[in-house]
Amino acid sequence: MSIKKESKPNLSHSQVTEITARLFGLTVSTIRPLPSYDDQNFHVVCVDAGDFVLKIMNSSVSENLKLLEMQTHSMIFLQQNGIPVQTALSTITGQMMSLEEIDCGYGLQKYLVRLLTYLPGVPVAKITCTPQLLYKIGKMAAMLDQVLLRMEHENLNVLRRENFIWSLSCVPLIDDYLSVMDGDPVQLIVRGVIDQFQKQVVPKLPSFRKCINHGDLNDHNILVEQDRLSCYKISGILDFGDMSSGYFVFELAIMIMYMMIESANPLEVGSALIAGFETIHPLNADERDALYTLVLSRFCQSVVYARSAVLQQPENEEYLMITSKHGIRLLQILWEKGKEEVEKVWFDGAAKMPVLIANFNP
Repeated sequence: MSIKKESKPNLSHSQVTEITARLFGLTVSTIRPLPSYDDQNFHVVCVDAGDFVLKIMNSSVSENLKLLEMQTHSMIFLQQNGIPVQTALSTITGQMMSLEEIDCGYGLQKYLVRLLTYLPGVPVAKITCTPQLLYKIGKMAAMLDQVLLRMEHENLNVLRRENFIWSLSCVPLIDDYLSVMDGDPVQLIVRGVIDQFQKQVVPKLPSFRKCINHGDLNDHNILVEQDRLSCYKISGILDFGDMSSGYFVFELAIMIMYMMIESANPLEVGSALIAGFETIHPLNADERDALYTLVLSRFCQSVVYARSAVLQQPENEEYLMITSKHGIRLLQILWEKGKEEVEKVWFDGAAKMPVLIANFNP
């Protein structure tokens, strides 16, 4: 869900240069804007220091300092435990982030600023994703959640984000925004998915294994780089803004949904991701049974909230609708094929995947 237009930062290049120098003691040589949903990101190259990402959080989220501190701590913890993620650089006064009063055209507002390491690679969205790479991505996602289970922090409870609309625990909240789909036949499918979630997923929640979810492992937040001819390795996991307490199966469902978006064979994407994920965290019977509905639920969240976000930020429509453009078509396909047919493709394919991976020679 997008925040109001006036909450989103809109720094000029001169403001970026000034903040980078004042907070971090670095001289910017080049600046390139990066896409963002609610915040503002810049790829900055600094003299004698290299590449970084300057991230300016929207003024609404910037009010929740404990949550942002928790996200920053999580990235550091993951990096220390072998997961390729960005980490924050300290300011010249030793802080990992700074709350700045900035005028972006709507008067002075407070925005949280961080300078993050710049990771190598390209987003998965820009390459043709093979089953072998999807298998690696599924495995990495499960490893990430396993590592976060070991994390200790006095403010861990802030990740219990009640009524956080992007959490799969909060699927029924879609109904509050469903009027944006009035007149669209897809609205009936969304209502059907919400009903299916209430009846088939909610009763099973007590048997799902808990964890902390990244919550947004999409094809733009996973970076890869070539390590051998026609073979990619994961070089970065980006954007921890949707972190929340959840369940392992939520992470898998969200990932399946997003990886289907740009795939030439979207229905088969789930097989490789499930197979990789289960090398680290095998699903139990209830988690398997709920996966289809959870994937549908994430499609519904994406489609409905994107429509609503465009009403707030019409100038950002192209970026906000990246997922929704194909998401509606895929939601219809999954719904029409039904649970039994989709599960057969996913789970039969996942069972065969280890042999395919073993025989793969790039």
